[in-house]
Amino acid sequence: MHQLPRQISLLCSATLLDGTVRDVEINGNRVGRVVAAGQGRRSGSGTEIDLSGFMLLPAPAEPHAHFDKALSADAIRPPLGNLRDAIDSWRRHASTMTVDDIRDRALEAALTLLANGTTSVRCHVDVLLGDKPLRGVEALAAVRRELAGLMDLELVALAGPDVPDQDIEAAIDLGVDLVGGSPHLAADPFTDLRRLITLAERRGVGVDLHTDESLDGALTIVEFARLVRAWPPDRMRTAGHCVRLGTLETEDLHSVIDEILRSDLGIVTLPLTNLYLQGWDHPVSTPRGLTAVRALLDRGARLGAGADNVRDPFNPVGRSDAFETAGLLVAAAHLTPAEAYDAVSSGARSVMGLPAAGPDENASAELLAIRGTSIGDVVATASPDRYVIHAGMLVAHSEVSRRIAIPGTRVNSLTPIESRYSA
Repeated sequence: MHQLPRQISLLCSATLLDGTVRDVEINGNRVGRVVAAGQGRRSGSGTEIDLSGFMLLPAPAEPHAHFDKALSADAIRPPLGNLRDAIDSWRRHASTMTVDDIRDRALEAALTLLANGTTSVRCHVDVLLGDKPLRGVEALAAVRRELAGLMDLELVALAGPDVPDQDIEAAIDLGVDLVGGSPHLAADPFTDLRRLITLAERRGVGVDLHTDESLDGALTIVEFARLVRAWPPDRMRTAGHCVRLGTLETEDLHSVIDEILRSDLGIVTLPLTNLYLQGWDHPVSTPRGLTAVRALLDRGARLGAGADNVRDPFNPVGRSDAFETAGLLVAAAHLTPAEAYDAVSSGARSVMGLPAAGPDENASAELLAIRGTSIGDVVATASPDRYVIHAGMLVAHSEVSRRIAIPGTRVNSLTPIESRYSA
């Protein structure tokens, strides 16, 4: 077994999204020539990988994670319930956490994402209450240092309305990149919204806010869009969840999307967690708990999709796999498999302000090779056989061997399942 990471110089016989089979040359952290199969040239001492039978795709990006909460469900044993129940059980547990505990769970969650193909993550981390509010920030800053060269990790200070400004600013001083929060949950949502945006302006950073994560109540996204409209184009402005948009009538929705487009507000939909958290009070014809995915895409809004929470009070399940999110977008948001995968890869990268990636000449060499024949095939089957490439380096490789009884053979006679397909 070769030690990872390894510099890649040539990917051979890969199937691209358009169905063509190509060789892809890698020059450092960028894609070089994309040529007919068999015509690629390896440069220098980099590794060559034969991708026959694999699709080569832009690597997934996760635009909305919570590594500080991840994998805590077994310790907390939270009740099944809605967003408020989840917040209450999380806050009770958070007072007991140490930096080391948060760091260990966060690192495990990040490495699972990486193994499954995600090479860039934006992670929200709570600014906690009490006398040590930056425990989560310290833990995630340590994880980011450990993952340097393997995964790009951006941090957002998630501050509730009861978190003082000085604690948010202290988080920024420790290296947090963006200001976050959940203004719609405040007693006065618009006051908290203006507070967070004013703080971000004062510090010269962007915002990524949990926005209108409910099926009814105040709609803050229009004011959000207006408040950031005059910001420089490269200053991040992202709205996550936006569940309330999925409840609006067509005319009202289109006027809201007009405001989103005027401010170039990035939208992040989070189907796994919102399908779980929303609709508990509607046992009949339960709402889907998603933002207006189709309308946003059709109008040209920048849309990314992520997993959000994984095995914590806000979501008891989750595999940390972008194909899980993509599959849910097909089933619950009625996207095509190609649209769904774009939302967890190129769309997510756009919302995160990252350069274009994928098997295209001069694109960033952030790539995922997954066994399969088409985008519909890989979204449906999510094969565990994968090569993960970050900045031109192979950082993860997974392969699974199966044996299965073939009809007509003796009960204890097993045949490698791959032999049925690889002749």
